[in-house]
Amino acid sequence: MANLSDRLPKTPVERIKLISLLISAVLVLFGIRLFYVQIIRYSHYKQAALNDQLEQTKIPATRGLIEVKDNNNIVPIVLNQKLYTLFADPPLIKHPQVVAEKISKIIGGKSTNYINQLTAKHTQYIIIAHQLTQSQSNQIAKLNQPGLGTQGQDARVYPDGDLAAQVLGFVNPNGVGEYGIEQAMNKQLAGTPGELKAITDVNGVPLAASKQNTQIAPKPGDNVVLTLNIGIQQQVQQILAKEYKSTKSQGVSAIVMNPYNGHIKAMANYPTYNPADYASVTNQRLFQNAAVDYPIEPGSIMKTLTTPAALNDGAISSNESFFDPAHWVINGFNIHDIKIDGGPREQTIASILALSLNTGATWMLMQMSHKGTTVINATGIKTWHDYMVNHFRLGKLTGIQQGYEASGYVPPPNMNDPSIDLRYANTAFGQGVSMTALQIVTALSSVINGGTYYQPSLVDELITPSGKVQVYKPKILEKNVVSPNVGKELIPLMEGVVVAYLHGGSYFMNFPNNYIVGGKTGTAQVAKPTGGYYKNIYNGTYIGFVGGDKPQYLIVVYNIKPNITGYAGTFGGQPIFAAIAHMLINEGYVTPKS
Repeated sequence: MANLSDRLPKTPVERIKLISLLISAVLVLFGIRLFYVQIIRYSHYKQAALNDQLEQTKIPATRGLIEVKDNNNIVPIVLNQKLYTLFADPPLIKHPQVVAEKISKIIGGKSTNYINQLTAKHTQYIIIAHQLTQSQSNQIAKLNQPGLGTQGQDARVYPDGDLAAQVLGFVNPNGVGEYGIEQAMNKQLAGTPGELKAITDVNGVPLAASKQNTQIAPKPGDNVVLTLNIGIQQQVQQILAKEYKSTKSQGVSAIVMNPYNGHIKAMANYPTYNPADYASVTNQRLFQNAAVDYPIEPGSIMKTLTTPAALNDGAISSNESFFDPAHWVINGFNIHDIKIDGGPREQTIASILALSLNTGATWMLMQMSHKGTTVINATGIKTWHDYMVNHFRLGKLTGIQQGYEASGYVPPPNMNDPSIDLRYANTAFGQGVSMTALQIVTALSSVINGGTYYQPSLVDELITPSGKVQVYKPKILEKNVVSPNVGKELIPLMEGVVVAYLHGGSYFMNFPNNYIVGGKTGTAQVAKPTGGYYKNIYNGTYIGFVGGDKPQYLIVVYNIKPNITGYAGTFGGQPIFAAIAHMLINEGYVTPKS
């Protein structure tokens, strides 16, 4: 067998020919590869090269304003201010310690923190700081530091401080609305971001002459015009702040609603906060709108719904009387009235409301079960459940433009429950059932206005960047909640309650004769988490109306665990209602009788 050396070229000429042949083969291979890369895979490698040089940045859209109507003028209550985000491209920062010290001198903070950000690995974009001023942004630009820059972004400004804070919500550093209108209407307010694609040099600086640069302009958000009346809102908040302190409660909420279209004219809670300083709030419960997301057992204000349900069902008539034994025994438990109600005697529908008789509300449920009897059966329970859920829409979300609305609770009409009679007797006077202030004021509005359940609304109009106005028309969720006559019958019954309290010494319930005012107190026991109710701890509630020829505004008050002497509804809820009603009259918001 021949050796390998025997096969190698022997002469210099032969060796040159072999080397030439090998070089030619290599050149052919390179040529084939270049053809593949430059011709066949041209588009792929071109795009890859562009990607290495291409920077793509979102251009934030200008967020829409939030406004209210003040007489014939539209007044902004949430504005925008241009602030800047400081960002870095760490691979382009050559001397991070030097740059960090310069940043620290401009915006404050420890330079060591910035060094960690400027040396971050596996990223070409990191945010160093938010909400820089125009001056700070200019100073950063003067550094002429490759890989360091600022981007302008609108930040929210609240010129009226805590005005309607929990209704409005706020915008987080990422430009997303949280809580209130800012969250519920975020899509409309936020607009559509634009886009900038630019070919850059090795330092990340855009090459202005490049044909690859493209830009899509951002689309500003819509302005949202609220239904709130700014004057009413301001004064309701002042009243709540005062009464919160005087009643030493854990929280107080109030709503003023137009019952004929569902528009909210004022919605407030106390304590509250300033949305401009939301980052310093330690109790995040303050962010939430308690009037919308905090259901409680409402107590005797529920009788303003039990009564129209029984009237509409034909179980009772508004001028009817009955013998009240002052207590009923239901499932082995006593339902009784307070001693000052006079004990067993003849009562009327008017006195059920004026004296707040729990036995009277139970009697109405008995009449829905079978007229003329004193029993509670499946017919009455299912009828009352139908009114609560399908007529008054309790236990359901209203769909108001707020984040985190709560639905409350209505017990199911489970006839296999051995205590169902007692459960439903309790619901007739507002225990064992929970609802938000918004739910009950909207339900009563549907009675007062003649039977139409309007979806409660905080939004009156949207105004596009081009000036086009989109009116939010009142939305009907239920018709024929009750007959129009039932609402007409309930109005004087509720007026009688106000007269009874005036005669009882509640001087603050004295209103001018050319206005109509009606209402109902509620002193609600507070349930224990482990079952049963606390002794001597109550919530105070009140619901009522004020108007001239007809009710013009409905008002509801929730006062959570007021620390007072006397009934929580009478001394914790009623004074707040009276103060709001007097304010509406005195400030000319109510049209007197013609």
